[in-house]
Amino acid sequence: MHLELTAVETVACCSPLTREPLSEPEAEGIVPLLKALADPVRLRLMSLVASHEGGEACVCDLNDAFDLSQPTISHHLKVLHEAGLLDREKRGVWVYYRARTEALENLATLIGGKEQ
Repeated sequence: MHLELTAVETVACCSPLTREPLSEPEAEGIVPLLKALADPVRLRLMSLVASHEGGEACVCDLNDAFDLSQPTISHHLKVLHEAGLLDREKRGVWVYYRARTEALENLATLIGGKEQ
């Protein structure tokens, strides 16, 4: 049985780029994570959620930072969630997002070269 790793799991088990080259499957596994962050709106959303007081933010907290509709913001948040960068929890009518700091730390280790 072959288990596919998520992008976040792949990043977590990779050595820093400065230590050894990525294999083709490792590189392909990490691409969805990097693609999710490669969009300026999603990168800003990630930053807003991660730096928000308490480490989490409601969609209602994020709408005013963009000249975009709430459904568009929600779509970008969904992409970040599906990539494994955000956790989400529905409370009443609102969805709250929390940055998966371990995913960000693993990505920083992969790119920055410092072992955790």
